[in-house]
Amino acid sequence: MANEQVVYFERIEIGASAKLVAVDAKSGIEVTVIGPANGSHAELQRLALAKLKARIARENS
Repeated sequence: MANEQVVYFERIEIGASAKLVAVDAKSGIEVTVIGPANGSHAELQRLALAKLKARIARENS
């Protein structure tokens, strides 16, 4: 449980697009992905989480 990462997600729909924001609770690092509003919420979350992990790794190196 010591390595557990807490991430907050926020989805905002703007017309035909959906913006998903992912924020790492520990560091406060935030990333955004945009996709179709009728697309899969889980797929946007997966993409945002991968982007967030890459950003954290880049900032920690």
